[in-house]
Amino acid sequence: MSESEAEQTDKQKYEFQKVIEELEDYRGSGTQLVTIYIPPDKQISDVVAHVTQEHSEASNIKSKDTRTNVQDALKSIKDRLKYYEVYPPDNGMVIFSGAIDSGGGRTEMITRVLESPPQPIQSFRYHCDSEFLTQPLADMLTDKGLFGLIVLDRREANVGWLKGKRVEAVKSASSLVPGKQRKGGQSAQRFARLRLEAIDNFYQEVAGMANDLFVEKRHDMNGILVGGPSPTKDEFLDGDYLHHELGDMVLGKFDVAYTDESGLHDLVDAAEEVLAEHEVLQDKQVMEEFFEELHDGERATYGFGPTRENLMMGAVDQLLISEDLRKDVVAYECPNGHDEYEFLDPNEETPEHTCSRCGETVEAGEREDAIDHLIELANQRGSETVFISTDFEKGDQLLTAFGGVAGLLRYSTGV
Repeated sequence: MSESEAEQTDKQKYEFQKVIEELEDYRGSGTQLVTIYIPPDKQISDVVAHVTQEHSEASNIKSKDTRTNVQDALKSIKDRLKYYEVYPPDNGMVIFSGAIDSGGGRTEMITRVLESPPQPIQSFRYHCDSEFLTQPLADMLTDKGLFGLIVLDRREANVGWLKGKRVEAVKSASSLVPGKQRKGGQSAQRFARLRLEAIDNFYQEVAGMANDLFVEKRHDMNGILVGGPSPTKDEFLDGDYLHHELGDMVLGKFDVAYTDESGLHDLVDAAEEVLAEHEVLQDKQVMEEFFEELHDGERATYGFGPTRENLMMGAVDQLLISEDLRKDVVAYECPNGHDEYEFLDPNEETPEHTCSRCGETVEAGEREDAIDHLIELANQRGSETVFISTDFEKGDQLLTAFGGVAGLLRYSTGV
C-alpha cells in the first residue's frame, strides 16, 4: 500500500469513527432503531424485499409509537435503497435509521448510510433494538495489519490470513506420513528413512501452499505466525522450507493443539501479545523519532498553533495526530488581514476573539473538525499524516502532553 493510499485509508477510518461515536450516543424508546448490514454480493432487490417484509410484520407491534417509528425507519431505508441499482458499493454498506430521543419527550428521525467500510461485510444482518448496532463496524476500524497464518503437524496443515481481526482459512493439506509403528517386513532403518522422506515431502507441500499465498502479498504483509506442536513447527522453520523472504517475516512460533481451521483461530489467540505489540510498532518508531528530535534535535514541533504554522510553511514531513483527538478549529478573519485560528472542544461555545496582532475585535468564521482541517493542509503541502495510537506511553503523551498534534519537520524552522 502506498503512503497516499494509507493516508486515505486512515482518513476514511476517522470519518467512519466520527459517525460511529455519534450513533453510539443515540437511544430510542423501545426497539425502534434499525440497523442493516449489507454485504457487497447481496442484491439490492433482495434487501428491499426483506425491508418490505419487516415493514409488514411491524404492523403487529403492540405499542403504537414503536410501531409507527419502526415503520417510518423502514420506509426511510427503502427510500435510500432506491439510489442503488443491482448491488451495493464495494465492501457493502450499513444503514442506520430510527427515531432517537432528542430530549423533552421529543423524538427525531435520523438515517445514516455508511458505504464501503474498511473491510467487506461478511453477511446480511437486520437488527432492531433501542441502540444502533455499531460494534461490527467498530471492529473493522480497529483492525490493523495483514498476517500470514500457518498451522501444521505431521498429519495435516492449514494456511490462511489474519486480516485485522478476521481469520480466513485458504488452503489445507493432509499428509501421507506413516505412524511411528512400522509394518511387518520392513527394516527399522528403511522405515525410518521412508518416514523422514514423507515428512520432508509434506513440509515442502505446506511451504508451497504458503509461498503461493504469501509471496505475492509480502510487501503488504506485517508478518507470519506459525503454530503447531513441538517439534513439528520447529522442524518446519529450521528446515528453511519457506521462501527466503517469507522466512524473514516470521514473527514467532506458538504451541497450538489443533491444526484444522480452528487451529488458525487458536494460533491468533496464542500470538495475542505479539500482535498487540506489532500493531503499535510503527507508531512507537515514529514517536521515538519525535522525542529524539524534541530533546536533541531541531525537527520537532507540537501543539495545534505551531504545528499548523509549520504546515502552512510546507515544513512538515510527517504530521502526527492522536487517534483519540476530538477537537474543532474556528477561524477568525481580522479586518486588517490577520487570520487566526483557535483550538476548541466540540461542545465548547465559540468565544469572542481579539486579534493578537492589532487588537481588533474579530468575529468567528468557519468552524470545522480539527483533524479534517489539518489533513487538508497536509495533503496540499505533501506532508504525510500518521495517526498515533494511545495504547502505549508515548502515544498517550502525544494526546495528554502535546495536545494531540505534533510534527516531524523537513528542516528546522524555529517555530
